[in-house]
Amino acid sequence: MASGPAGVGGHGAIRVTAACAGLHVVLVEPEIHGNTGSAGRTCLATGAQLHLVEPLGFEITDARVKRAGLDYWPRVAPRIWSGWEEFEPEIPTLGEPWFFSAEAERDYWDVEYAANSVLVFGKESVGLSPDIRAAHRDRLVRFPILDPSVRSINLANCIALACYEVLRQRR
Repeated sequence: MASGPAGVGGHGAIRVTAACAGLHVVLVEPEIHGNTGSAGRTCLATGAQLHLVEPLGFEITDARVKRAGLDYWPRVAPRIWSGWEEFEPEIPTLGEPWFFSAEAERDYWDVEYAANSVLVFGKESVGLSPDIRAAHRDRLVRFPILDPSVRSINLANCIALACYEVLRQRR
C-alpha cells in the first residue's frame, strides 16, 4: 500500500499505476494542445496509455502540449494512429470500448468498466463523428449536464472524470 496523504497530489490507499494497467484513453482528432497535454498527465497519473488518432489540430511537438503536460510529457509516450480506419480494428486487442458522447442515454457512472477498458473521446468542437457514434451506439456513455444551456464539458476534465471512475471501481 502507498502511504502519505490522500487528495490532490497525494498518495491514497492504492497503487495507481497497478490499479489502471490495461486502461486506454483515445482522443480522436483532438484540436486543442492544452487538453491533450492535460490528458497525457492524467493518463500518466492513472497508469493509462494515451492514444492520439490523427489528424491532430496541432503539432505533437508544440511547446504548448509539453507545457500542459509539464515535465511529465516525455514519459506519456502517446501512441499515434494515422486515422480512425487504422485504429478501430485494434480496439478488440486493447479491451472493452466505451465511447463518450453528449447524445448517449447511459451515464458514465452506470457502467461497470472491465479490467481492460478503452475510453474513446471525440474532438473538442463536435465530439465523435456521426459514423463512429452510429457504429457503436450500444457503447455510448455521457457525463450528465444538469443545466440544458451547457453544451459540453471540457475534454481534459472529461478524461479525468472517466479515468478516475475506472480507478474508483478498481480500488
